Amino acid sequence: MTEQTFPAGPYTPGRVLVTGGGSGLGAAVVDAVLRAGGTPVVLDRDIRNVSAAKAFEVDVADREAVARAVQQAAETLGGLDAVVTAAGIDRCGKLEDVPAEDWEKVVFVNLFGTVSVVRAALPYLKESRGRVVTVASTLGKRALPEASAYCASKFGVVGFSHALAAETGGEIGVTTMIPGGMKTRFFDDRAEQYKPQDNSRLNDPANVANAILFALSQPPGCEVREMLICHEDEGSWP
Repeated sequence: MTEQTFPAGPYTPGRVLVTGGGSGLGAAVVDAVLRAGGTPVVLDRDIRNVSAAKAFEVDVADREAVARAVQQAAETLGGLDAVVTAAGIDRCGKLEDVPAEDWEKVVFVNLFGTVSVVRAALPYLKESRGRVVTVASTLGKRALPEASAYCASKFGVVGFSHALAAETGGEIGVTTMIPGGMKTRFFDDRAEQYKPQDNSRLNDPANVANAILFALSQPPGCEVREMLICHEDEGSWP
């Protein structure tokens, strides 16, 4: 049996780029990285509330802007050890009722934004043999009516992540994180009928952030390929 090499001393996540790190799950990941002794850097459209980490204002739906921001972030930190793609939006409603540009924006942010960030970060992650954690959703496993844009984008994130893991095995680590509903401001701009009817069934984003840190903390040669994490009374799974 080949002897496994483990990192010496306590685990630290290193240099972690977090998209959507200005609020919600992304902000919880930033806090978790800091508590673990790592150095986060944030990409977000709104960075006004980011004070504990270096932050770059960017819309992840803009591929060229993402490439520039990722390069700036990596150069600021002297490289990257991990990427967590927590940026995400939603537009609820029947397909014929959601304007095409709104529907497509969901896919551009959630799916194409994930791809653009990972593509730009790959050279740095390969150099450090780092890891990617993509954030999908329980609605990347189960479809619901009047959520076609979100489901399409998150099913796409699951497929992209699985293919990326197969493509980059032995070079970087790839984990697909599949959270259920969380107590964040994600639902604030929805019409009332699309908001959670029971907030007690929403998970604390800190729990999901801790799960992400668990995936990042695996020893060399071991990968958490996929993890579904949700409140015990989660309604969107199974």
